[in-house]
This record gives sequence, C-alpha cells and structure tokens, in this order.
Amino acid sequence: MKPIINKGIIYRFSILKKMQAGISLLGFEVKSIKSGKISLNGSFVKIKNNEAILSGVDISLYQKGNYKEDYNSKRDRKLLLKKDEIRSLIGLSAQKGLTILPLKIYTKANLIKLEIGVARGFKKRDKREKIKEKEYTRRKDKLLKLKSV
Repeated sequence: MKPIINKGIIYRFSILKKMQAGISLLGFEVKSIKSGKISLNGSFVKIKNNEAILSGVDISLYQKGNYKEDYNSKRDRKLLLKKDEIRSLIGLSAQKGLTILPLKIYTKANLIKLEIGVARGFKKRDKREKIKEKEYTRRKDKLLKLKSV
C-alpha cells in the first residue's frame, strides 16, 4: 500500500511535532484503506474524555454488498495512543493557535498507522514569504543551470 498523504496541510500549517497512532477500524474499512479508498481532506483530531478521536475522514466502501446497513463513512474513529502521549497532546492542543491534524496513513507490518502532527497555521504574510523563497530558489537554479550549459 502506498502511503496516503494529506497534501493541503504542508501549505497551510507548520508541523511542530509528529506522532504515530493506530486506528480502531472495522474489517471492511481496513480493506478499503489498503485499496486507497480514503480521503484525509478536512479531517482533524479532537481530544474527548481522555481519548483521541479522528473526525472527518471519509473511508469509502470496499464492495457494495460487504458492509453494515447503517454504515457512516465519515464516522468518528478512536485513535490508539498511550496515556502519556494523549496527555502530551492535551497539553499541546490547549495552547492557543495549535491544532492536531492527520498527516498521512500507511501500513506498518500489516497494521494501519496514522501519522498525526501538532500544527500551527500560517499567517498570510508567512505564506507570501514562503512563495517568494520558492520563486527565488527556482530562478536561481534556472540561472545556474543555464550558466553550466
């Protein structure tokens, strides 16, 4: 399985800390994820009753006839973390401007893992500076390439 990456995150947030977590899933959800039928867009992690909950992830059906009748593809899913990891997430998420977001989902020894990150959103001026830096490096590389030829 190729890792499924939440691509929009790197443009809107700076990642301060990364962490690996397991996910509590149903059997057909595992098959769907392994076949790539998952979307991390608009998803986030919330802490509720000392548990980490993954919200907003859309896991499509694997097969038409192989599911529960009342299946909700965007249901909340419990993240499997140690108590001290949850405590550190609670402390970090309580700080102003920080949020917990899923970065990518992948398999590790036949287990499905989710990489979550504590992130701070970019301000508009930060985004502009990042774009200027990219343009500068692109131009510089182009000029160096032309000089070497």
